[in-house]
Amino acid sequence: MRKQNSTDKISILIVDDSVVVRRILIRALEEEFTICGHAASAEIAIEKIAQLSPDLLILDIHMPGMSGLQLLPILRERYPRLRVILFSRSSPESISGCIDALVHGATDFLMKPSDDVSLSDSIESIHEQLCEKIRLLFPGRSLKPATESNRSFMSPTSLLKRPQRDREVLAIGVSTGGPTALTTVLQQLPHNYPLPIVIVQHMPPVFTHLLATRIRSVTGMDIVEAEEGMKVTPGKAFLAPGNFHMRVVRDSDGAYISLNQGPMECSCRPAVDVLFRSVAEVYGGATIATILTGMGQDGLRGVQELHRLGAHVIVQDEASSVVWGMPGAVAQAQLAHEVLDVNSIADAIQRQSGRRQNA
Repeated sequence: MRKQNSTDKISILIVDDSVVVRRILIRALEEEFTICGHAASAEIAIEKIAQLSPDLLILDIHMPGMSGLQLLPILRERYPRLRVILFSRSSPESISGCIDALVHGATDFLMKPSDDVSLSDSIESIHEQLCEKIRLLFPGRSLKPATESNRSFMSPTSLLKRPQRDREVLAIGVSTGGPTALTTVLQQLPHNYPLPIVIVQHMPPVFTHLLATRIRSVTGMDIVEAEEGMKVTPGKAFLAPGNFHMRVVRDSDGAYISLNQGPMECSCRPAVDVLFRSVAEVYGGATIATILTGMGQDGLRGVQELHRLGAHVIVQDEASSVVWGMPGAVAQAQLAHEVLDVNSIADAIQRQSGRRQNA
């Protein structure tokens, strides 16, 4: 892929078999970005990517011939840094396909407007939602690159000196680019990982249930979309359902899941901050808190409380993050004990869980 400087417009290749959809996307995006080309099939897209070196692909899932889902692994192998936003209908089949694509490396998604929406309203809606997603995917065009000082705040020596305590829970917060990162981390943990895992991934309803199902099939881990009153038990992972905040609460019988539809926090429901604050109340410093890729600052306030109580905080580094918003906010606040490539996070989690595993 060609190297761009910060003054270049972001270049986009649109891949959709519908000429109407391609025209709508061009009209919605051309004022802010460079539409370097469009393709009516995945096969044509492969040729045009090699010719045009776009920054971003907007990709339909279902197309005649090679599908968008089949194209994705080819892109990940040949162009690992190419961003891909899925643009698909909101049918059950398409949503399921989106989840598969997100787990296997797609960056983000947007559902196509319904057929009963007017052309002008469709263009306006796509412009508003998609432009914001694209701008946040390329912060390097306007922001200074991270310096060495905000990549790591604890030397290996000081990490070794830090007192370790038995850990009782792993709490994970993640957003844009999350399905791939989350699957990577969970897949590298042992099947008999001993701690309960509680997770917030920013996603709408239906998507979270399908994501839990997909991660379970890929990793073999016992992960479920959380339901009200579920007992938080060792060796099981609980994913917050879309449009519900998830909290962990404790009574005389132990810890269990509590769901609510309270006000959004950081424009999110579920919110990482809500989960992490509850984890701080129940488990305190016996927590491993992990923030993976995602835009915004959700999780920062919750991490502040957990850090104060002695929790161990791990965040994904900038280089391996799709968006270094959430993990970057924690790192820049100097709350992260480890700032790691996504492929190193599972090992760090296991080191912190080690005493309990060997007990």
